[in-house]
Amino acid sequence: MNQAVIEVDRVGKRFGEVTALDSVSLTVPRGTVLGLLGHNGAGKTTLVNILCTLHEPTSGTARVAGLDVVRQRRQVCSRIGLTGQFAAVDEQLSGLANLILVGRLLGATRRAARQRAEELLAVFELTEAAKRPARTYSGGMRRRLDLAASMVGQPEVIFLDEPTTGLDPVSRMATWDLVETMVADGTTVLLTTQYLDEADRLADAIVVLAKGRVVASGTAAELKAQVGQRTVTATIPDLAAAPPAVRALTTAGFTPALDRERHAIAVPVAASRDLAVVVRVLDEAGVEPADLVLGEPSLDDVYVNLARTP
Repeated sequence: MNQAVIEVDRVGKRFGEVTALDSVSLTVPRGTVLGLLGHNGAGKTTLVNILCTLHEPTSGTARVAGLDVVRQRRQVCSRIGLTGQFAAVDEQLSGLANLILVGRLLGATRRAARQRAEELLAVFELTEAAKRPARTYSGGMRRRLDLAASMVGQPEVIFLDEPTTGLDPVSRMATWDLVETMVADGTTVLLTTQYLDEADRLADAIVVLAKGRVVASGTAAELKAQVGQRTVTATIPDLAAAPPAVRALTTAGFTPALDRERHAIAVPVAASRDLAVVVRVLDEAGVEPADLVLGEPSLDDVYVNLARTP
């Protein structure tokens, strides 16, 4: 079992009468990505702020890289990087100057800070724009610069709080590639996101928050198996064959739904082996579908089912 780099034990956080987090517990092993899912107000950013030492928990404990986020705040800060929902670069400075500034603030010499900045600009494909003011960068370039800034200190842990919000699809995929590269190099990542495809691709494990509480956790496959339902979709070219097909499937114990626009019948099934049963029932009803597809549940299905009020 990999060593836990992030450990959250029954953490609660209140802001006056508002409970932002309610006894949240989770662990993140070294060199993995934890995807933190939840609607706006679910508590994702509050938890990130606690782990980054920006807020103190009202109850419970949290440790990052083996360090208590309250009692050892300074040491924690030296081991983490943070990329928030909005780019936090100085738009009046060039990309190079931004990274050198971060390096200097972290205690590096001018020479070492410049060397690290140039390395990161190359990694994040910003070398050609290195001396341009950040205000001239596109949204995707600013996000890459923001990610680069979080890596200047070569942190053990990176917190990515909705890092691809507002980016176009190409920039989102480029950001995903960069995250995968960081993890391959041993960095541990806690990723908050509202993009289900993002969590499905990047996260080794997922925690779903709703109103400050953990309502589900596991791998994407485990969550899909827990709440999702497979569906057999049969395409029927001739809609005249649809009524007998629906009757036969209903008699066999299924709950088929006819989509007239797509000329298709959707049949929820409990297991993949039920595909053979659907084929047999349609054959006995004299219906020959043009196409049969067994669809696995998506992470969207999981989220819709779980991200509700506990």
